[in-house]
Amino acid sequence: MRLAALLLPLLVLAACSSDPLPVDELAKKPLFEMQPRDVHRYLAHVQANEPDLRQRIVRIGRQNIGQPYVLNLLGEYPFELHDTLPLFSLKESDCVVFAEHTYAMALSGSWEEFFWMLQRIRYKDGVIGVASRNHYTEVDWNVNNSWLVSDVTEQLAGDQVRWYKVTVDRARFLRSRHNTVRSMPVQTERVAFIGKEQLAPLLPHLHDGDMVNVVSARNGALYVSHVGLIAVDAQGRRNFLNSAEPKVREESFDDFFKRTAEREERNAREGRNGQTLAGFKLLRLNDNIVVPPALPQPRPR
Repeated sequence: MRLAALLLPLLVLAACSSDPLPVDELAKKPLFEMQPRDVHRYLAHVQANEPDLRQRIVRIGRQNIGQPYVLNLLGEYPFELHDTLPLFSLKESDCVVFAEHTYAMALSGSWEEFFWMLQRIRYKDGVIGVASRNHYTEVDWNVNNSWLVSDVTEQLAGDQVRWYKVTVDRARFLRSRHNTVRSMPVQTERVAFIGKEQLAPLLPHLHDGDMVNVVSARNGALYVSHVGLIAVDAQGRRNFLNSAEPKVREESFDDFFKRTAEREERNAREGRNGQTLAGFKLLRLNDNIVVPPALPQPRPR
C-alpha cells in the first residue's frame, strides 16, 4: 500500500504528460493552463528563442493575461504547517505572485531552475520559511531583491521626490497572521516615492520588465499596496502588466487611474474606509544580473 501511494503521483503525472503539444503550439497556450511538465518545455523554448531578458519577461507576463486573481495565494505548505497554502501556483496569482513567477520564469530554462529561482526571489537569501518571506515590499522585497531590480525613484524624481515613514513589526505580524513566534526587532525606514501626478513625465524613462510599486494611503499611513511590471506596446506606450481583481491584464496607466478612481468612488458611496492612490515607487531591472547563491536551509527546530 505504501509503495502504491508513492507511485500514484508519478503515474498520474505520466498520464497527464502523454501526447505533449508541439512546442510551437505550447508557446501559444496560456501559462495558467499549463502543467509543470509543459512549463519545463516552454521555458527551454523561450530561453532558446528570446535571448533578451526584458523581452522574455514581457512575453511570459503577456502569456499569463487572463490568469484568475486570488489574494494571499501562497504559503509554505508542506514545508511548514502554519497554513495550508502551497509554495507555488500556476493557475492563479495575486500581484506579487504574478511578478515573482514572471521574473523567475524569465531567468530560468527549466522547471527545476524556475522553482529554485522563485524561492530565491520570494525569500530573504532564498531560505524558505514564513519568517524569511519578503512580506513587506518597501523594506523586504525591494531590498532583498536588489540584485534583480534597483529603486530609481529618487534618481528619476529629483527634487520632486517625496518621502514617507514605514514602521514594520515583523514579530507581531508573524504572531497575529501566521501563528508563528519569532524574536525580531521593530524596523523604521524612510521611503522615497513620487506623487500620482508625477508619473506621466517619468514613464518614458521606464522600460520592459521594470517594476512599479503602487503607493496607497489609509488612515494617514502610506504603504505599497500593489505591484506590476512595465510592458511597452507597439506604439511605444508604457503599459501596466499586473494581476488585479478579477484577472491579469495589460492596461494603460490612464486606464489604471480610471479603474482606481472608480473603486475609490464606490468605497466612498458605500461608506468603506478604503485605500486611496497616493503615488508610486519605480524600480529598474538591472542590466547585468548576477543571481546570488541561496544560503543553506537551516535545520528546523
